[in-house]
This record gives sequence, C-alpha cells and structure tokens, in this order.
Amino acid sequence: MKKIAVLTSGGDAPGMNACIRAVVRTGIFHGMEMYGIMYGYDGMINGEIQKMESHAVSNIVQRGGTILKSARSEKFRTKEGRKIAYEQLQKHGIEGLVAIGGDGTFTGAKVFYEEYGIPTIGCPGTIDNDIYGTDFTIGFDTAINTALEAIDKIRDTAAAHDRIFFIEVMGRDSGYIAVECGLGGGAEMVMVPETKTTLHEVVEKLKGSRKTKTSSVIVVAEGDEEGSAAEIMEKVKNIINDDTKDFKVTTLGHIQRGGNPTGKDRMLASRCGMAAVEGLMNGQANCMAGIIHDEVVYTSFEDCITKSKPLNKDTLKLIEILSI
Repeated sequence: MKKIAVLTSGGDAPGMNACIRAVVRTGIFHGMEMYGIMYGYDGMINGEIQKMESHAVSNIVQRGGTILKSARSEKFRTKEGRKIAYEQLQKHGIEGLVAIGGDGTFTGAKVFYEEYGIPTIGCPGTIDNDIYGTDFTIGFDTAINTALEAIDKIRDTAAAHDRIFFIEVMGRDSGYIAVECGLGGGAEMVMVPETKTTLHEVVEKLKGSRKTKTSSVIVVAEGDEEGSAAEIMEKVKNIINDDTKDFKVTTLGHIQRGGNPTGKDRMLASRCGMAAVEGLMNGQANCMAGIIHDEVVYTSFEDCITKSKPLNKDTLKLIEILSI
C-alpha cells in the first residue's frame, strides 16, 4: 500500500487533530504518500483531497476540533454519491482510508468497503464513549473534564442560593458522560437513556436530600426518556409545588465538544492513529482500531455498529451511595 487518505466525519471531538497527526506521520515514517480529505465524505465526493506532508500536521496535537473539518453527507448515503467518491479516490491513486468518527462514519465506511473494496480502518472519535470495541473514545475524557468544570461552578451558586439545579449534558443514546460527570461532580442523581428513572424517584430523592443538604444537582443526559433537563425540571417543579424551592436548569451543549484535548485523549488518539495505519499495512480492513485493557484491538465495523456498550452498573450504584 503506497497511498492512504484520512478523513474526519460526523461530530467533532477533542483529540481528532492528534489522531490525524499520528496517521499522517506514521504513514510517512513507513514510506507512504499521505492525503487528507476535507469535510469528510462530502469532501471525498467533491474531490477535496490534498497531499499531506509531515509539516502539515505540525503544532496541532494540542488543538481541539479538526483541521480537516467535518460534515455529515447526505450524498454519500446514495449509491450515486459513493460511486463518485470512489472515482475521486481512483484519480489520486488512494488505496486505503482511515476514517475518524463514530457510528455514522463507520456505517458509511462499511458500505463503501462492501461496494468498492477500499480497505478502511476507523478510529473512535466521539465524545459519547458509546462505541463497542474500545474502552474509551477520542474526546470523551476532555468532554468529561469540560463538563465537570462547569458543574463545579454551578455547585457554587447552587449552594449560595439553596437551589436545585438540573444540568443537561450530551448523550442522545448514551449516558456515559452523564454518569462520569454525576460521579465526579457529586450529583444527587443522574438520568440516562439506558435506565428508567421516574419523576417520582426524582421527587423522592430531592425530598430526601433536603433533610441533609440545602442544594442539589441532578445531571441529565440529553436522550433521557423523560425529556430534556428543562422539561424534567418543569415536571418536577409542578409535582413538588413549593414556591419556597428555587429550581434552575443549565444546558451545557456544544461546549463539551470544544477545547484542547487532555493528555489522556492525546495519547489515545495517537495510539489509535498509528494502529490504523499499521493495520492497513498488515492487511486489516473494514474494522476499527481501539484500545481495550491498554492493548490495541481491531473490531469489525459490523460489531462496532450493532453491539452495545453497556454502562457500568457499579458506577450507578456508587453515585447513589455517595449522594446520601
């Protein structure tokens, strides 16, 4: 294999640049020509493909976002779009791909491989930490630390005014961020898509907390079955129906996706990037390079997409124990 291209797709995550850097420099180290595809699969279709030398990835390991930009491509979902993408790769003589992203990115790569046989290896780039086949995803640790910094500050004002705060974090289908932030931020309760938490349980928890605490924080994953943090707060407020209690809501939103990656994310991204390139060299394809128990593992895209990554129930129990 002489020519490999790297792309980032879907939502951005801190550490993607560190991964791009590792991919490009690993390939150059092994004597390959390396290319970057701008704007993910859309850029592949539009021919936005450029050669990348070692200096192209200088001074980016510490930067958030992605220098290759990211976009979701509706065209790539069509056979016509994928055909054009393949033709663009052929023009540049590209023989392999490294796709940095999450489920959607890997789904596209899997279909593309099945149709055109371009060997592709993925790197798990998403703050949600919801991809099967790796202990952690690129960007998760940074997102946790960003959210915790905000939660710590909210706790200060909650305590000063005896308030009940509902804090919404990202996690449409996964509660990993909520659970880690709930534990690390000392929340009284977390609400996540994986477990059913009733409004009655929330009310009872708040009533119990009031016996020993003057303020409370409840962390809500955006995908919880009861709705957004704002919707849950209004429902709980109406049930309690006590004008003496002050309820507030904060939605952290996309702040969790930005910022300089932590050391842990830089290390993870670098290891996955190198493993992706060396995996292609060794004949791996249609799979993701991840880290499990500190060892590089390759997991098929099929498993990454279809298998779930369950929350650690011991962590949920620990939050309950420590919130008394």
